[in-house]
Amino acid sequence: MIQSIIEAISISLDAEFGEGYSIYREEKLQGLKEPCFFILCIHPTHTLFLKQKYARTNLFCIHYFPEHLERKKEECDAVAERLFSCLEHLNVEGHLITGTKMNYEIVDDVLHFFVNYDFFVCKKTENVPWMREVSEKTSLKG
Repeated sequence: MIQSIIEAISISLDAEFGEGYSIYREEKLQGLKEPCFFILCIHPTHTLFLKQKYARTNLFCIHYFPEHLERKKEECDAVAERLFSCLEHLNVEGHLITGTKMNYEIVDDVLHFFVNYDFFVCKKTENVPWMREVSEKTSLKG
């Protein structure tokens, strides 16, 4: 499911920013083509909620590496404003999920945009057939 969310984030980023921006899903330490995004799920959780219903919390961090050397903070702030809108709703495997707890910070001239995509999943149970027929044999002494 995490890879499906990353795919949906990539589609949303591409629709908002276009082909002038590279989008990376795997960490690439060298050879980044700026401006670019790097998508990372940093803290997924899976918690029992009720019987066979589980709450999944997925915190994503989208890094943005700006293009302009002289206006990096200004560029990061402008991109963050656009991210608030384009990451609000995602279509993941035919289901609409909403981004929550959005916030960002700029560290060492790189934008770190955080968003949660939380939802519930239900575990499927095995259909065990019920007993249909019972027969009993008894005998008495005396």
